[in-house]
Amino acid sequence: MRVIVVGAGEVGSNIAASLVESHDVIVIDVDAEKVEELTHSYDILAIEGDGTSLKVLQEAGIAEADMLIACTDDDETNLVTCGTAKTVGDVFTIARTRNANFFETWTESEDAFGVNFMVSTNILTANDIVRVVGLPAAIDVDPFAAGLVQMAEFEVMAGSDIAGQTVEQADIFDSITFAALVQDGDVLIARGETRIEAGNRVIVIGSPGSVQSFSRTVASAESSENAHDIVIIGGSDIGYHTAKLLEESGIEPRLIEQDADRGRQLAEDLPGTIVLEHDATDVDFLVGEQIDQADAVIAATDSDEKNLMVSLLAQNIGVRRTVAIVEEGQYAGLFEAIGIDVAINPREATAEEIIRFTQGGQVENLSLIEDRQAEVMEIEVNEGSVLTNRPIRESVTELPSDVVIGAITRSQEFIVPRGETVIEPGDHVVLFVATDVLSPVMDIV
Repeated sequence: MRVIVVGAGEVGSNIAASLVESHDVIVIDVDAEKVEELTHSYDILAIEGDGTSLKVLQEAGIAEADMLIACTDDDETNLVTCGTAKTVGDVFTIARTRNANFFETWTESEDAFGVNFMVSTNILTANDIVRVVGLPAAIDVDPFAAGLVQMAEFEVMAGSDIAGQTVEQADIFDSITFAALVQDGDVLIARGETRIEAGNRVIVIGSPGSVQSFSRTVASAESSENAHDIVIIGGSDIGYHTAKLLEESGIEPRLIEQDADRGRQLAEDLPGTIVLEHDATDVDFLVGEQIDQADAVIAATDSDEKNLMVSLLAQNIGVRRTVAIVEEGQYAGLFEAIGIDVAINPREATAEEIIRFTQGGQVENLSLIEDRQAEVMEIEVNEGSVLTNRPIRESVTELPSDVVIGAITRSQEFIVPRGETVIEPGDHVVLFVATDVLSPVMDIV
């Protein structure tokens, strides 16, 4: 498949790197340095130019392209790019947008703006935040198989029950599979004898109820309960959508916004949210409003620096858990290294969603793990799969060692994968796969 990616920033670069092995990828960007970097790093054909220009698109071969992905940081540029592409061919177009109004318009009118598939960065990010705050100690949470399966990544606290145990000792849940551990930034397949140490991250796949129960063994005692008192700092679009989702789940969050006009608008639009107009860096105000007793504080301003500051202030006054939006992906590790519990990068969430969609066909859903060291993916198996019509203990002998069968669903029912389990055609299987063996695995499953 010939794919044109417009935008060589963090989102576009991740998408191009993910697709280049199996597709003919061309990248367009106005920044000459980004074009050169992408060309040298991934051996990708990159063109310096404006993606909204018909001439530039024609130079990239838009007439022969199967798909165009417009993922610059500017919504209008992405929409115009898709519309321009449609004037010269029937290319399938994907647009990244931040403004939820564009997304709402697109959902009401099929192929509006000349866009076949739209990804709303802010709504995606809000969903990620709500899933993470719903699980104690969770760093990442993704649903699979229409919600019947969850993948979750947890940080193992010093006081957690599983710290110091082997995977075999910790594996006491019927509906959970230990997929991997992250140690010093490296992803390792979880073996029975692998020892889990405090500070490690553990990735599990299982039923939502079992993952919720498991979370309580990972979290420290004081943070093992579900979060009900949640404070959002910043009335940004992401902050608004996060509050709206929390309202829909039955939680009445508090939201702190410094701008009076924006605060009044939020109070009107969010009837189930308590909106407070104040500067969230005022410690006396935070303590006076008992923010120090909150289960979680979500920093969702439009500034990475302010998100870092208010998160650290929240931790210093005693908030149990902090979640911060980090627009610059390279800072996410820094945020977590200095003590922020979870750093969520909207660009990473967007790239993941677009990559999932471009996989098409067999792959129903996917999640990228630790800078694409591995993927968790949901596939629907067919008659020709190496997995079908035989016990798992036999089929896994034909898979690379860096693959874990995490869960199976059949006719909307969760099935725990065990050695004697026989996978049938049409089953949905959730796999953990190291990126370096992804291509050969996809050829046989």
